[in-house]
Amino acid sequence: MNTPPAASSTHLVLIPSYNPGRTVVDTVRAARRHWNPVWVVVDGSTDGSDAWLREMAGQDPGLRVIVQAVNQGKGAAVLEGIRQARAAGFTHALTMDSDGQHPADRIPAFMATSQAQPAAMVLGKPVFGPEAPALRVNGRKVSNAWANLETLWAGIGDSLYGFRVYPIAPLMQVMRGQRFMRRFDFDPEAVVRLCWAGVPPVNLDAPVRYLDASEGGVSHFRYLRDNTLLTWMHTRLFLGFVLRLPLLAWRRLRPPEKRP
Repeated sequence: MNTPPAASSTHLVLIPSYNPGRTVVDTVRAARRHWNPVWVVVDGSTDGSDAWLREMAGQDPGLRVIVQAVNQGKGAAVLEGIRQARAAGFTHALTMDSDGQHPADRIPAFMATSQAQPAAMVLGKPVFGPEAPALRVNGRKVSNAWANLETLWAGIGDSLYGFRVYPIAPLMQVMRGQRFMRRFDFDPEAVVRLCWAGVPPVNLDAPVRYLDASEGGVSHFRYLRDNTLLTWMHTRLFLGFVLRLPLLAWRRLRPPEKRP
């Protein structure tokens, strides 16, 4: 590793991780090259990655590993990470996947944008390569359309891409306010509910890689199960949108200089 970056007291990288195999080691190393500190929440993994990461953390003061004994889902892992981060004084967390899909070299740019606009959430807008599965690329358009309707077109560039910077306090508030957002539904529901809470989105382009099995790629997406979960999520969010429509419309009609 080259000279590590200076430690931030406000912004950290948070990596929820479930059975990524050895790929997580490369992901964490890449993140550490670009930011300090990096925290990993091992969400009940059974692939031995907790031991590898603990060994790395023993030699790297900029890396912290939190281990959950039982798999609870991505959202639950993020919630535990931000809970501990807030207790340690951090105000913002950049989330990224452990499977190597997200661009670690974009971390500094996302953090700089967040530091310049701390009230906002900085959302990655994926730029897909030719290897991206067409079913996944086209399928996310449906979720994005729903998310933009449910926020009255507040400006969400992509509702599913998990490479993003959250302000911790409002994210904790919306997650503790209801029992959902704990599994695959976390990413899209988080941006919708944060928009409802008045947190503005800022979109930045970021490439995404889909690794095949020979490259160590691991996917926990289950087409029927997770699309059913997303359908139920958007049903709930649409009902919430209807209840909030007067407030959202009022915000849209306000002059730009008076918007949050």
